[in-house]
Amino acid sequence: MFKQVALLLLWALCNAIRVNGEESNGRCDHKLKFNPRPHSVSIQEFGAIGDGKTLNTIAFRNAIFYLKSFADKGGAQLYVPPGQWLTGSFNLTSHLTLFLEKDAIILGSQDPSHWGIVEPLPSYGRGIELPGRRYRSLVNGYMLRDVVITGDNGTIDGQGSVWWEWFTSHSLNYTRPHLVEFVSSEYVLVSNISLLNAPAYNIHPVYCSNVHIHNISVYAPPESPYTVGIVPDSSDNICIEYCNISMGHDAIAFKSGWDEYGIAYGRPTTIAHVRRVDLRSSTGSSLAFGSEMSGGISDILVEEVHLYDSLTGIEFRTTIGRGGYIKEIMISDVDLLNVNTSFAAIGDYGSHPDDKFDPHAFPVLEKITLQNIIGTNITIAGNFKGIEESPFTFICLSNISLSINSTSLSPWQCSYVSGFSESVFPEPCPELMNSSTSSCGILMLELQFYNIIL
Repeated sequence: MFKQVALLLLWALCNAIRVNGEESNGRCDHKLKFNPRPHSVSIQEFGAIGDGKTLNTIAFRNAIFYLKSFADKGGAQLYVPPGQWLTGSFNLTSHLTLFLEKDAIILGSQDPSHWGIVEPLPSYGRGIELPGRRYRSLVNGYMLRDVVITGDNGTIDGQGSVWWEWFTSHSLNYTRPHLVEFVSSEYVLVSNISLLNAPAYNIHPVYCSNVHIHNISVYAPPESPYTVGIVPDSSDNICIEYCNISMGHDAIAFKSGWDEYGIAYGRPTTIAHVRRVDLRSSTGSSLAFGSEMSGGISDILVEEVHLYDSLTGIEFRTTIGRGGYIKEIMISDVDLLNVNTSFAAIGDYGSHPDDKFDPHAFPVLEKITLQNIIGTNITIAGNFKGIEESPFTFICLSNISLSINSTSLSPWQCSYVSGFSESVFPEPCPELMNSSTSSCGILMLELQFYNIIL
């Protein structure tokens, strides 16, 4: 009877998800729809000068204040023409499109006084890098609805080199700013632009719903310290597709709060879809989960991705005191090239915000599926190091072929982990060698079915 049920579930799975270039059922198949804006103004109408030297913060703020009056009239567009538009931090408003024309560059000021200081996020309790407050991001949205940042491949350049120097020399009093941050907002679209040289994160949607990030390029040089591409944080209904991201640290990192602060805030990152992206991470992971994950991370579908020239391809991070969970993650159809460690799940990763964390808050990592993966020039196949008090369970590996460049006799390293595998080369560690196609199949169906019904 069990075998018949398993076969039925596997048949349903095969009909639910189509890979190798075909469409699947995930959040990216549910497109956000925005009506055309009936009103449009140019930033030049508010006195802005695009010479790369004149500070235009007041012009941006005045333009957006003016366009706020059109919120109940179908919204409005702020047009940024070709030029280099130097600015400090500014806030967006609801029912607004920020449109960057080809050869338009919004430049972040390299004077920290032009960025402003804000309180830490409640799910973190302090700045990520330093106790206390943090610098405001360059482009901000707070409690907004129906916001678009798009263009004809215009650019937002954070000019982050000075921030990287200050960070490395420990010269900062507050945590570094991001390029674009949305807080407690919904129905957000970022598309058809380039993001360069962020001081820290490039796009940070936190406490958000229905965020679609489509067809963008994100770049920071390999030596840029802890720069990260896209960071969905305590947010839901996320789509990231057709993006090219090359960062100093992580390319895409899912997060949901830090230790006791994230546990108390209690908002998970859930229902996310990543597909058809090219990711490069010089000192981190192309695709990361955690390590700040105390609110929980679940129901993530990743497919048709290219991970290259990275320290780690896919990494799950947590530590004792985090609490929370990482579960119900499906990653399929992955091409790895020149990656040191293909897969990692680490149970002692990251620091704590203070000494108030609960040492008995053990995180849960379970129901992770990795399937249909090819790797070339890989050094370590997998590094799975769970937690003795809370082992990592239900790790399913299927149809994986990795070309190992190392002469090591142990391409896999495992402790406090258990799972299943089928058609995996090189052969995984014994803890992951339970041959149970039906168990993996049922797990994959659970994950995919959840995405379908949503």
